[in-house]
Amino acid sequence: MKLERKMLTLYAVTDRSWLKNETLYQQVKKALEGGVTMVQLREKNLSTEDFEKEARALLPLCHAYHAPLIINDDVELAKRTGADGVHIGQSDMEIKKAREILGSGKIIGVTAKTVGQAKAAEAAGADYLGSGAVFGSSTKKDAISLDHELLQEICESVQIPVVAIGGITAENAMLLKGRGIAGIAVVSGIFACDDIGQAAEQLRKIGMGICSGKGKTVK
Repeated sequence: MKLERKMLTLYAVTDRSWLKNETLYQQVKKALEGGVTMVQLREKNLSTEDFEKEARALLPLCHAYHAPLIINDDVELAKRTGADGVHIGQSDMEIKKAREILGSGKIIGVTAKTVGQAKAAEAAGADYLGSGAVFGSSTKKDAISLDHELLQEICESVQIPVVAIGGITAENAMLLKGRGIAGIAVVSGIFACDDIGQAAEQLRKIGMGICSGKGKTVK
């Protein structure tokens, strides 16, 4: 699937912590119905087999809403399941190697917390960047907050789109306006809510109001 900048507006990142009596599929469907434009499947505590089952189930669901499905960390699983791409951290597989495995038609997102990391990722062929934690993190207790001025510097240092992540909710997202981001990546701000669809709808509207059109459309 071709990645367009607008697909990054509301980027939902899954977390099983708030499944309650629902399946992940049911919750992701509600998020997509509410307006989520991209989904990252992040599974830190599932076996590879179960992770793959979730990916294969979610891929056609995401495509039904014209939203790319991105796999967190696992490049080989992304290739095996036919997912639209992968998101890798600074300590994960090198971008060049990930590109060799996935091919030119897949999306590669990279975590960047400094201007240097952002420029290096762009030069290596990343399609978009994820930067944070802009408001701390409910999922990573050791996450270091990213100053919003530094977030803006990162956005201005590259031509590829940058997504802000980390503790973003409908209550604080507007504080990111004017920083040059292409989208907001949200975890608990969607999936911890009683009404997932409504939360996504509200965040989509906010995202459309605060996100910049700067930068090229990635392939």
